[in-house]
Amino acid sequence: MIPVVNLASHAVAAEEFAGAGVPYRELMLVGIAAALITYFATAVVRVVAVRFGAVAVPRVRDVHSVPTPRLGGVGMYAGVVAAFLVASQLPALTRGFAYSKDVMAVIAAGGVIVIVGIIDDRWGLDALTKFVGQLTAAGVLVVMGVSWNVVPVPFGNVGTVVLDPLQAGLLTIAITVATINAVNFVDGLDGLAAGLGLIAALAIGLFSLGLLNEQGGNVSYYSPALIAAALAGACLGFLPHNFQPARIFMGDSGSMLIGLMLAAAATSASGRIAVNAYGPADVFTLLSPLILVAGVMFIPMLDMLMAIVRRTRAGVGFSTPDKMHLHHRLLGLGHSHRHTVLLIYLWVAVLAFSAAASRIYPIAVVAPALGAGLIVALIATIVPRLRRQWAQSTTHRRRGQRERPVGERARAQATPTRRRAGETMSAAAARTSARAVSDAPTAPMPRTAPADVRSADIGRKGI
Repeated sequence: MIPVVNLASHAVAAEEFAGAGVPYRELMLVGIAAALITYFATAVVRVVAVRFGAVAVPRVRDVHSVPTPRLGGVGMYAGVVAAFLVASQLPALTRGFAYSKDVMAVIAAGGVIVIVGIIDDRWGLDALTKFVGQLTAAGVLVVMGVSWNVVPVPFGNVGTVVLDPLQAGLLTIAITVATINAVNFVDGLDGLAAGLGLIAALAIGLFSLGLLNEQGGNVSYYSPALIAAALAGACLGFLPHNFQPARIFMGDSGSMLIGLMLAAAATSASGRIAVNAYGPADVFTLLSPLILVAGVMFIPMLDMLMAIVRRTRAGVGFSTPDKMHLHHRLLGLGHSHRHTVLLIYLWVAVLAFSAAASRIYPIAVVAPALGAGLIVALIATIVPRLRRQWAQSTTHRRRGQRERPVGERARAQATPTRRRAGETMSAAAARTSARAVSDAPTAPMPRTAPADVRSADIGRKGI
């Protein structure tokens, strides 16, 4: 039976961890450090990947047309680790490492998932082996203390459910593995996964800053903001190498790292809600961590679930590739490569930032903004289809006007032509008749005297 307890005994006094405010500048420095290190490290990794033979050769289902090196995730991981090292040296952030092992857990679990990704990018792994690697990385997070320990149930006066270690571990592993695979599934276009990782990390960072501000800069709340800042910087630094046309792919080493860090940041943030301070009526506040995960990962999760259902119906394995992902469907609607990527960015941004804002602003403010954003995204999605239908309709109409059998318009156009043709024929006939008359031989006229002379002669004879 799942215990339902009061969390007052589990809450840590805010005074013990009181901070000097929200370290906005320091967190920004962490993100900048991650971006710079990732940018330069990725350039080196690209050369190594080519020499190492980790190159993606175009396949039938791929969108790229030239061989492209992989292993971009190695450069991203280097940027993340470097950013954490910088954070550990900043006075405003140093205390956060003493009160939480979440950052160290991300470094360790991230190392595991990157190694699994490197092996897969270079030599290839079967689905089961890769899944075991994902479970191992998620297990490292749990063992080092990153887990969903509480689940708020604000309905029916149930209260907050505190999970035992086994339940917390299983839930955390399930969420982490699902997030890893969702990002891995959606990584099909240049710049797509990196951009989604950037947007999702910024949304989680916004959520975490809201918690920090609410707690007056409590240093025990630093971890989710640190993880989000490092991930956002790494994705930002990788994008110049990966946006179309990509010079390097992040590979599974990068996409799985993004999924792992998103899950870790969201899980770390979930443990920072002072649930004992809220009652069952505070529905959105209590559910805000779950709303955050749902908003941030909705599009990748939707794509993954659709792929699983589609492949199950087809009788093939979950990992069997195809060209029916969301980005393939958007390309089929008429969007260009870049427009498809930017459109998915828009959808993810609307959902992710709305979910994060629900923790900071009243739902009466967030809901209209979410609705407006969804309408804009929907219009942007269907515009190429409407444009294509309009062009086809115009083409058919013009073709019909040219090829339509004789009707009103044809008769209207034919009548003047016939009239002109008839007039031309009449004129030609008249000219022919005149010519025939003029060319005919003329009979000789009789030689007779004029009438007055004849009369005179007759009169003369009578005398």
